[in-house]
Amino acid sequence: MRAIKDMSSIKKIEGFDIDIEKIPKHIAIIMDGNGRWAQKRKLPRALGHRAGVDAIRDVIETSSNIGISYLSIYAFSTENWKRPQEEISTLMKLLIEYLRKEVKELHKNNVRINTIGNIKKFPEDVQNEINKAKELTEHNNGLCVNIALNYGGRDEITRTVKKICNEFLNDGLVIDDIDEKLINAYLDSSNIPDPDLLIRTSGEYRLSNFLLWQCAYSELWFTEVHWPDFTGKHLLQAIEDFQKRQRRFGGI
Repeated sequence: MRAIKDMSSIKKIEGFDIDIEKIPKHIAIIMDGNGRWAQKRKLPRALGHRAGVDAIRDVIETSSNIGISYLSIYAFSTENWKRPQEEISTLMKLLIEYLRKEVKELHKNNVRINTIGNIKKFPEDVQNEINKAKELTEHNNGLCVNIALNYGGRDEITRTVKKICNEFLNDGLVIDDIDEKLINAYLDSSNIPDPDLLIRTSGEYRLSNFLLWQCAYSELWFTEVHWPDFTGKHLLQAIEDFQKRQRRFGGI
C-alpha cells in the first residue's frame, strides 16, 4: 500500500463526476468471483484467491485516499466452511500471509483493522494474527477496514437475540426496552454506521447473508467484473453512480 495522499483541498476526482465532499461514509463489498476468475484462465482456485487478496490492496488505498471512513469486506462467511478442506486451508494461509505482510504498512497509513463475525472457530494461529493486527492499529483514526470473518447476517442476528435473552434472565431487561437502538448495540457492528453503499462483483445479484440488518437502506451496486480484476477505478465508478441517486430512507 502506497502512502495516503492529502485530498483535503480537492473537490473533484479527475476522470470522474464525484464530489469529494459527498463521499459515502461506509462502503461494504461482497468480493465475489475469485474461483470463476481462475477457471476462466484455467488456473487453480487457490491462485484466484491469491489474486483476490492483491485486489484488496488497491481498493483500500483508493478508499483511504478519497476519505471513506469505513470499508467492510466479506472475507469468509459462515457458509464457507462447506467448501473443500484444502480450499479452506488455503484461505486461512492467505489471511495470515496478508496480515503479516500488510499490517505494518496499514498501520503506517493510519488504517484501523476491525473484524465482525465469530473468529473463535478459526485455528489459533489465525486468531493470533487477527488479534495482533487489531491491537496494533486500534488507536488509528483513518480508514477502518472492517473484515467479516466467519460471518453471516443470520448468525449475527441469532447471536444478538441470545445476548438480549441473557439480559432478560440476568439483568432485569423488560420487553419494552427492546427497540432498534438496543438491537444495534448488540450487533457485531455496533460501533460502525450502516453501509451507505454495498458493492457486489462477478455478476451476482444477491446479498448472500451479508450485513442483512445493516443494509436495510443501503444503495446496491453490481458489476460483472470478477473480484481479482476489481480496481480503485471500479470503486470510483460505483461512487459516481451512488452520488447520482436520491436516498429517501422510506420517505418521499
